[in-house]
Amino acid sequence: MKKYIFTLLIIAFISSSCNKANISSEDKRLDQRVDSVMKLMTLDEKIGQMVLYTSDWDVTGPTLKSGYLDDIRKGNCGNIFNAHTAAYTRKLQKIAVEESRLGIPLLFGYDVIHGHKTIFPISLGESASWDLAAIEKSARVSAIEAAASGINWTFAPMCDVSVEPRWGRVSEGAGEDPYLGSRIAEARVKGFQGENNDLSDPLTILACVKHFAAYGAPLAGRDYNTVDMSERVFLDTYLPPYKAAIDAGAMSVMSSFNELDGIPATGSKYLLTDILRKKLGFKGFVVTDYTSINEMVNHGIVANESEAGALALNAGVDMDMQGEVYFKYLKKSIEDGLVDEKLVDDAVRRILRVKFMLGLFDDPYKYCNEEREKQLVYAPEHLEAELDVAKKSMVLLKNDNHSLPLKKGEKIAVIGELAASTRDLLGSWKAAGDWDFMKSTLDEIKLYNGEKNVIYAEGCKKMGEDRSGFAAAIAAARRADKIVMVIGEDWEWSGEAASRTSINVPGVQTELLEKLKALNKPVVVVLMNGRPLDLSKESTLADAILEAWYPGTMGGKAITQVLFGDYNPSGKLTMTFPRTLGQVPIFYYEKNTGRPIYLENPKYKSRYIDCPNDPLYPFGFGLSYTTFAYSDIKLSSNELTSDGEIEASVNVTNTGGVNGEEVVQCYVRDLVGSVTRPVKELKGFEKISLKAGQSKVITFKISPEMLAFYRADMTYGSEPGDFKLFIGGNSRDVKETEFKLK
Repeated sequence: MKKYIFTLLIIAFISSSCNKANISSEDKRLDQRVDSVMKLMTLDEKIGQMVLYTSDWDVTGPTLKSGYLDDIRKGNCGNIFNAHTAAYTRKLQKIAVEESRLGIPLLFGYDVIHGHKTIFPISLGESASWDLAAIEKSARVSAIEAAASGINWTFAPMCDVSVEPRWGRVSEGAGEDPYLGSRIAEARVKGFQGENNDLSDPLTILACVKHFAAYGAPLAGRDYNTVDMSERVFLDTYLPPYKAAIDAGAMSVMSSFNELDGIPATGSKYLLTDILRKKLGFKGFVVTDYTSINEMVNHGIVANESEAGALALNAGVDMDMQGEVYFKYLKKSIEDGLVDEKLVDDAVRRILRVKFMLGLFDDPYKYCNEEREKQLVYAPEHLEAELDVAKKSMVLLKNDNHSLPLKKGEKIAVIGELAASTRDLLGSWKAAGDWDFMKSTLDEIKLYNGEKNVIYAEGCKKMGEDRSGFAAAIAAARRADKIVMVIGEDWEWSGEAASRTSINVPGVQTELLEKLKALNKPVVVVLMNGRPLDLSKESTLADAILEAWYPGTMGGKAITQVLFGDYNPSGKLTMTFPRTLGQVPIFYYEKNTGRPIYLENPKYKSRYIDCPNDPLYPFGFGLSYTTFAYSDIKLSSNELTSDGEIEASVNVTNTGGVNGEEVVQCYVRDLVGSVTRPVKELKGFEKISLKAGQSKVITFKISPEMLAFYRADMTYGSEPGDFKLFIGGNSRDVKETEFKLK
């Protein structure tokens, strides 16, 4: 029987290699190959393809529970995650291909979120680069290393828009803006799956769009919590990045933990069928997040796991991650008439189709080349790419009196536990990254500036109330010309299950900063964190603040090169930094309200009585070691027709003394709509490099499609009327003009 199956597959493969230019013909042949396997499968084997189990690698080393190994042999498990290295995945694949009845290959998934072995900055940090080519390169390197280590599927990109800094998973996303988030989602899918979406390439991996949907808006910022929003807000603000990733070719989607409109996402036919498949045209397969089918019992939408499995399948879930619900209950649910077996066939067909696209039926061991793994993991060019992205991700928030860049040879006091940490440089979801492989920020500063010119004192821990190291830190600072204090959050304080009720710098780090400031020496703060923080105190104490995020494998070197001016910082914030937690949620595309802040009435308007409305650092903000000037905006026309476009141009000049990069940002405002519209919406951006004194004209094209939204009747499109257009270096400091859409 096994020989017959492989012969059948080989014939199907040969026939599919013809007429590559004919896409519809290719799809038809792919379907024929899938059908040829489906005809041989029992119901148990079909359900097995809908099962995803975890390896125990991250807990106990490279092992799989003994029962799961037998499941692979019996065809009861078609997919594994948290298994990596070419040798280990080959071992498991061999069981599937050579010991199971049909020899269907396994799919191997892993959380390659911002790198596999070479770890790039956390995704929120990467987004601050506003450099789509660099972000795509980051995903490409991640895919190459992961594929070389036996992985063919990543659970990324995370496309969740979020304006909630208390939520730890903002570290995994692209920030608060749907337009920028959409462009970054596209770039990451292209990086993972290759520019041409050729999944058969052994150095590409399958992307997974997550978390579908609206996971980034949990009430109170608490992970896994309820999400409650209008359909209009969901469609206009939260849906676009998911759509962009799917349009870019992603062939898997992960359902989210949260509920939306009273239905858990994993059981929501509205989300997984009406929106995902019908509205967005998604053709790939849907996998749950970890045990999210089981958790629908806790949500209170079903009475037991059997009902949960039926609800999930009827909603549109194809694969059950770790929960064993499909494995235990799906066959009985079919027998009882709770679900139609056709839905199982549809799900399995989608899963097998992706396995064929990955080339796993043609060569099940294509990702299991140990020699290739040795060559590609931590390849020098990968480390250079990481260094580049890490530098571009850093945001200079403050730089009074030209405190930065530091001068080589200056006596520098380096303070803080984080300065000496390598593990924290990797942040959350560090995948297979090895912090023993790396150098800390302190090590890199010593290497760059000379050990004799660097005085280190821990001062205090990242967390806790221990002040016993204050005296040593103050003594070290007294001997130095400048002070560099590295402060922030422990790496475990961001990411999944890491919500906070406070977004202050933890422990006594700020208290020590205050004492160092009293020495009347320049104090530079380097931040390591996975979310916007309340920096109201730190911004008054520090002379300069560099937001470094968790910058990755080469992060210590990247921080050092930015501090000493070998790289001029160019990052811009993609989430608003509030003055205080009481302003949250705060974001740049707010609505105006009927009593806006600019009214002359001193009291009865939308304001706080104890704090300004505006943030500490707005969306799009970031300084440079040089300065940039913007001319007034020139429009090609003040009128935009329904089938035309206008051009908006601005002349940007580097008015400082050093070369630098600037992110030129274009925003619009629809002044009157059938529903209220935001005060600003990002519609375009361009990152440019200018030499000292150089100028460049930047032009944005504005079309009616860019002005579309869900109107009062829930149709999608633009409306005639008056608009404002803004161009500047952040969402606050802009030039503006007006135009009319006819």
